[in-house]
Amino acid sequence: MKVNLSKSVNSLIWLEPKVPVLDSYIIKELIGPFLFGVGLFSSLGVTVGAMFELVRKVAESGLSLPIAAQVFLLKMPEFIVLAFPMSIVLATLMVYSRMSSDSEIVALRSCGVSIYRLAIPALVLSLVVTGMTFAFNEVIVPAANYRASLTLDIALNQEKLPFRESNIFYPEFGKIKPPNGKAYTTLTRLFYAENFDGKFMKGVTIVDRSQYGIEQIVSSTSASWNSAESTWNLYDGTVYLVSPDGSYREIVKFGHKELKLPRTPIDLAQRGRGYSEMNLVQAYEYLELMRLSGDYQKVIKTEVRIQQKYALPFVCVVFALIGAALGSRPQRTGKATSFGISVMIIFSYYLLGFIAGAMGQKGILTPMLAGWLPNILGLGVAMFLLMRTSR
Repeated sequence: MKVNLSKSVNSLIWLEPKVPVLDSYIIKELIGPFLFGVGLFSSLGVTVGAMFELVRKVAESGLSLPIAAQVFLLKMPEFIVLAFPMSIVLATLMVYSRMSSDSEIVALRSCGVSIYRLAIPALVLSLVVTGMTFAFNEVIVPAANYRASLTLDIALNQEKLPFRESNIFYPEFGKIKPPNGKAYTTLTRLFYAENFDGKFMKGVTIVDRSQYGIEQIVSSTSASWNSAESTWNLYDGTVYLVSPDGSYREIVKFGHKELKLPRTPIDLAQRGRGYSEMNLVQAYEYLELMRLSGDYQKVIKTEVRIQQKYALPFVCVVFALIGAALGSRPQRTGKATSFGISVMIIFSYYLLGFIAGAMGQKGILTPMLAGWLPNILGLGVAMFLLMRTSR
């Protein structure tokens, strides 16, 4: 019985994953500077990006201090997640520079450990932080940003409702195929409402051109969205059927009528989310909304933003490799120098990201290339620096 128990324990120990001593040592060294960087960069970001503006609103617009504090706390996740990649480059620069200054890297390389092998712990940590960044950007940051904006809007405009109250206009485009011809894209439906009180739209006019040769105009005093049936309920209205020659073919009055139309006008009337307030699911829904409305400029802008949402977390990997390559060079680099180099790398990346994003929105670059170009170039620079340091 003792022998069997001993064998079982030995087998469990054998199956237990073991982290190499070198990797464990470097990762432990990286965690402290990384956490320091998160605190430093997020504090700077939230101070410059949120606190100054909130203080101005408290002084000039009469925003109450409790509301300002609530908005401040809600804005913090956005700056914490932005600090993740910045902290990675700072941590790798500080740790690998310290190891180089203390001749630890020289000793390891003399034992046959390559620069590429030394960069693996930084790569592993960066992949973990990449996952954290993606999770924050999808689950926490959009909801917190939306809640912060809504809280601020309600506090500063208490008499206004958080949706558009008048002139809701929604064009929908689609393909129409003539009986003997090629399908073409044109305006298929036009929705207009004079007022919206949060539940009912008043003074609704719908021009329906979705069927070739038939134009239908629906006018009603009010309309509401039935979420259970995914239909519109129209009340006290008139349906005009228009012939191709422009004459009225039929006029029908109704007290209540159901129409299978998109929910889009309600989405447009409600307070819209900014790109920083959307996760990927919401961004794709907004993209489809813009495609239906025919606003192709916003379609391209949204496609670029979606690619940037995918690409941003992976900058942690790029920054980790650049920091490891620069820090491993045989020269003495202090903490202040590491911080300065980190700021330069961060500034260069975000400047390149801004330029690539603008070129994508102008149609010069494809949305995918506009989102991923900074990462691609950054990875190329990291590989070049690693190869140069390994010589």
